[in-house]
Amino acid sequence: MTEGDTYDILSMTFLTVLYASGPIMLLALVVGLAIAFFQALTQVQEMTLTFVPKIAVIMIGLVVVTPLMYLVLKRLSDQIFDIMISGGV
Repeated sequence: MTEGDTYDILSMTFLTVLYASGPIMLLALVVGLAIAFFQALTQVQEMTLTFVPKIAVIMIGLVVVTPLMYLVLKRLSDQIFDIMISGGV
């Protein structure tokens, strides 16, 4: 196994983490910004207002995005196992 192989495996792993976690992080960011704008406009400073909608949207998002996460992780594991079978590791 050369340095190039290690670099390829690490870059595939980092991209997989970004692809798998990106949609949920984006949902949390959008909901957090919307709530922050609402609080700034209405001057309502309730702490639970920030957590409850964000948790609800993240849970719904996880249900929707789980098949995508599975496919991305399966693709990475298939590539890693192919490298192992071919004798690269």
